[in-house]
Amino acid sequence: MINPFPFRIQRKVGIHCVPVSTVLGRKTVELNDLKMDPSSPVLPASILEQTALQLGCRPTDKKLALHLDEKDELKHLRECFYVPKVKDLPPTDLTLVNGEESCVYFIGNSLGLQPRKVRTYLDEELDKWARTGVHGHFNGKRPWALADECLLDMMAELVGAKRQEIALMNGLTVNLHLLMLSFFKPTPRRYKILLEARAFPSDHYAMESQLRLHGLDVERSMVLLQPRQGEETLRTEDILSVIEKEGDSIAVILFSGVQYYTGQLFDIPRITRAGQKKGCLVGFDLAHAVGNVELHLHDWGVDFACWCSYKYLNSGAGGLAGAYIHEKHSKSIKPALIGWWGHEFKTRFLMENKLQLSEGINGFRLSNPPILLVCALHASLEVFSQTTMKALRRKSVLLTGYLEYLIKHYYSEDKTNPEKPFVRILTPSQIEERGCQLTLSFSLPIKSVFNELEKRGVACDMREPNALRIAPVPLYNSFLDVHRFIEILGSAITSSKQTANNTVLSGSY
Repeated sequence: MINPFPFRIQRKVGIHCVPVSTVLGRKTVELNDLKMDPSSPVLPASILEQTALQLGCRPTDKKLALHLDEKDELKHLRECFYVPKVKDLPPTDLTLVNGEESCVYFIGNSLGLQPRKVRTYLDEELDKWARTGVHGHFNGKRPWALADECLLDMMAELVGAKRQEIALMNGLTVNLHLLMLSFFKPTPRRYKILLEARAFPSDHYAMESQLRLHGLDVERSMVLLQPRQGEETLRTEDILSVIEKEGDSIAVILFSGVQYYTGQLFDIPRITRAGQKKGCLVGFDLAHAVGNVELHLHDWGVDFACWCSYKYLNSGAGGLAGAYIHEKHSKSIKPALIGWWGHEFKTRFLMENKLQLSEGINGFRLSNPPILLVCALHASLEVFSQTTMKALRRKSVLLTGYLEYLIKHYYSEDKTNPEKPFVRILTPSQIEERGCQLTLSFSLPIKSVFNELEKRGVACDMREPNALRIAPVPLYNSFLDVHRFIEILGSAITSSKQTANNTVLSGSY
């Protein structure tokens, strides 16, 4: 039987290796010799088709989904999370579905599921507070004064950084502002910020306000990268071209790791190298990348980064965020705003008001960690520690590839049948240019499709103007989830088309 989980993706100088062998037809292919690009014969579609062939079924059959789940070495991790029941989701129409089933939760790119241990860890700290009061600061397995530091090794592993290069603190936008205050030092010659035209609004507003803080004209100082006419995503060569052309006047490049709207995974190491070659400082918002794709911030030489933890890291709404500064800046980059927690721990409680600033990112810490937020993040990171990002990414490539395969099979545009509803995938088809999310647009009114999906127990995300973001998360989603989603999508599209036809008919009278 063909191994359905052969993918091992590594980002090394733009090459994405796949060091496992498989059998395609009668030919044995050594995957370490192949680049993982659209021309490779070992794309997810090939694995799905060959596996189905050996099972004696079609790639669209439920039998394939069940087989893939059976062979999934990570399937036990789903049991570490609460998956909501269909009946508990407010938009559900119980006349259409079985309310006792688990929902299809494809919105981990917005809010991850709750780890089962969160409540236990919260209760432990609430109990400690009730029993010991102030003594909880330096006692127990999560001393409150040091609680965030208990998680650093696990977080460092996820982002590919050294322990001393990261801190867990604040929210993402707060951290972004703190970092920009130190990294963005405009001069008359080098004063611009480069970012995506479709950056997440919070990032865009943060960059605008940083420019205004320095008295700079936003229109002149913010370089916004747009996709080419008629395209949805940015080409890497276009990003690098703008850096080469404008780089001498750019002070900071601020990109997302994974673009929130399209799901595009940017080539972080190449962007970083290109920017630094031109003298720019390069930072990333990793909100949609951390816990989703493999990251190697230290090895890639990224100058700074920040991320939230409530999406793929499952820490709950408003969870504790993370920040990173490469160790090469540990002595040269200082915080513009300083708080008590940036003081060296060994003398922090002497209360002498003589600052001994911690080096690197630790000097940017302002206050003691919020223990209840630490508990939620702790519970999630422990689940991640049961596996590796490499293993999660390997499953993710096939899981999202399966979703893509079924969408293309059932809902590709048919020029010979203009009445047939179709779905376009906005996310890049190359697996090294996306994480787990696929962004979909529809020939039918998007709000109608979204509402019909929600009625049937699907949790996904609609974004204006015309997109659904669908994120099968390898930590807790299954191949059966994908198969169920496609079946439900068929019902939702049929209902949406009927509603649209009825609207047209009623308007004709």
